Amino acid sequence: MRRGGLRTAAFRVAVLLVLVVAWEAATRAAGSAFFPPPSTIVERMHAMWFSGSPATLFLTDAAVGDILPSLGRMALGFAGGALAGVVLGLALGLSSRVYDYLDGVLQFLRAIPPPALVTVFLVLFGFGLRMQLAFIMFSIVWPVLLNTADGARSVEPLHLQTGQVFRLSRTERLLRVVLPSALPKMFAGLRLALSLSLIVMVFSELLPGTTNGIGFQLTTAYVTFDLPAMWAGIVLLGVLGYLLNEVFLVVERRVLAWHHAAQRLT
Repeated sequence: MRRGGLRTAAFRVAVLLVLVVAWEAATRAAGSAFFPPPSTIVERMHAMWFSGSPATLFLTDAAVGDILPSLGRMALGFAGGALAGVVLGLALGLSSRVYDYLDGVLQFLRAIPPPALVTVFLVLFGFGLRMQLAFIMFSIVWPVLLNTADGARSVEPLHLQTGQVFRLSRTERLLRVVLPSALPKMFAGLRLALSLSLIVMVFSELLPGTTNGIGFQLTTAYVTFDLPAMWAGIVLLGVLGYLLNEVFLVVERRVLAWHHAAQRLT
């Protein structure tokens, strides 16, 4: 398994290198100002964010003032939305009657594109951090809530009956039976919410009233026609999304190790 994993990783790196080389060759051959080559984008990324001193982990003042605030907004919004989604999802999943009553409302709210509600959030929270956090939380709560509820509803009745036979309290049944059974679907919703939180975070920083962040720098680069800086921001978002997803997968594999072991046995 380890040798196969190394082969897969090497293949991924090879594919990435081929694509980057092809991108470099195509953009240099085209000579378009709108599509700078990857080497130019990397140089601009280094100059903007990663040319600091070793004391600051090579981060520049712009990186501290833009990347860290963006990640902070994303982390707070993701944590709040994930917590609300897990709590509400478990509550709905444990009551089939309440779930049936509210399913139509939940599906209706989930189907509304979050950008369509920007005006509502601006009226309720005004410009600034509160609106951004509320916007991120509302956008990501639905995949977590619905997946958690679905996981709680799919618990084997025999497991619940066994818990009753052993006279487990309601809280003990929730923690020892329902929550472990719901974890795989819960993590599927959290993974989707993580990628969505990055997208929504950037969108919230494109709105008026924002004074820092990656999205704010994208707007500034667009207005000043600084295309290498704009592409640098786009590539940075792709790198951040990839890294966050990989870290989440490591955590998911560790938490669900028991689940994968049970699947292999069956």
